[in-house]
Amino acid sequence: MMTSVDAELIRVLADPLRLRIVTLLARETLCTTHLVEETGARQTNLSNHLRVLREAGVVETEPCGRFTYYRLRPEVIAVLAGQFAELAETARASSAADNKRACAP
Repeated sequence: MMTSVDAELIRVLADPLRLRIVTLLARETLCTTHLVEETGARQTNLSNHLRVLREAGVVETEPCGRFTYYRLRPEVIAVLAGQFAELAETARASSAADNKRACAP
């Protein structure tokens, strides 16, 4: 049975800077200073994007002295990937069955 794709999570990840942050955090846990260096974004702008990612449950934080480290929650990405895989499988099955809705005259 097909599940719906999480539209809110897609909206969160659709922003190019947020997607870049997620890509960087997939490789390693980073603090804001590292993310500023890697992305070239201003610290305030980056912090706002990190807040959105944290509120969406995509990243989690770890305080370390005066720094805050961010870590990607891979299970959230895995769920989204699974939803897309189910959507693709539904489309394959529909295409194979030649499902086509008739137009009303």
